[in-house]
Amino acid sequence: MELKPNQVRLMMLKVADAIIEAEPMLSQADRDLGDGDHGLGMKRGMEAVKVQLEKLEPTTVEQVFVTTGTAMMTSMGGASGAIFGTLFRAGGKALSAAGRFDPPDLPLFFEAAAEGIMKRGGAKPGDKTILDALVPAAEKAKEVTNLPLPEALAAIAAAAEAGKEASKAMIAQFGRAKTLGEACVGFPDAGACSVVVMLNAMRDFVQS
Repeated sequence: MELKPNQVRLMMLKVADAIIEAEPMLSQADRDLGDGDHGLGMKRGMEAVKVQLEKLEPTTVEQVFVTTGTAMMTSMGGASGAIFGTLFRAGGKALSAAGRFDPPDLPLFFEAAAEGIMKRGGAKPGDKTILDALVPAAEKAKEVTNLPLPEALAAIAAAAEAGKEASKAMIAQFGRAKTLGEACVGFPDAGACSVVVMLNAMRDFVQS
């Protein structure tokens, strides 16, 4: 199974709806560690993504992801806009002119996304950030290139979920959560929660 550009567009519309629906959970995750605006920022970003994708007639997979990232970057502002914009823009550009999205593309997308975020923000795995879900997803993507797309995305989403859970034990090194020190132990990173919501929506789209 592979997704053509317009199917990737439809998948990302499902991702946008999933994030918008998850806003209360994402806001609470951020309130536990920061200022509580992550969910509303993500919702605003994905509402902008929907406006752009609904009128897009893509000829490449890259177009879909770069359009998604650009809409998030320009509508959200702040650190989250830069981080999630980079995720989709860097991941999309790694697929260059791909006319489809299939399991061998997954490690290219996720590794480029993680590397782009590390370069932009200076964080690394273990710092209690989005990377604690995204890097395990990228590592799993390398192992599942021979699986059908639904199974590959299910395995990647599960790896991100495990990474998000592992972030509960970490002490934050970035953002407002950094000021909490050991008080942030026991809570997952909000950005990691967003990655899990997105990957679960991708998995559900290809399994439906």
